[in-house]
Amino acid sequence: MCIWRSILLYKQELPKVTPHICRHTFYSNMEKLGMNPKTLQKIMGHSDIGVTLNTYTHLDFDDIQKEMKEVCNR
Repeated sequence: MCIWRSILLYKQELPKVTPHICRHTFYSNMEKLGMNPKTLQKIMGHSDIGVTLNTYTHLDFDDIQKEMKEVCNR
C-alpha cells in the first residue's frame, strides 16, 4: 500500500512556477522589505519606473492598512 501512495504523490500536478512568477515574487518581497522602487527598477532592468510600479506592485488590504497606520501615527 505504501508504494501506491508514493506513485499517487508523484502523479499530483505541481503548480506552474515560471521565471516571470519568480520576478514578481522577488519584487514583492524586496518592496515589502522597504527597498527603494528606483533601485528595484534598475535591478529589474526597466527603463521606465511606470513599468516597474504598474506591473510588479501588488498591494492587498493588509499592506494598505499597515501603511495608513504608519502615516497616521507620525
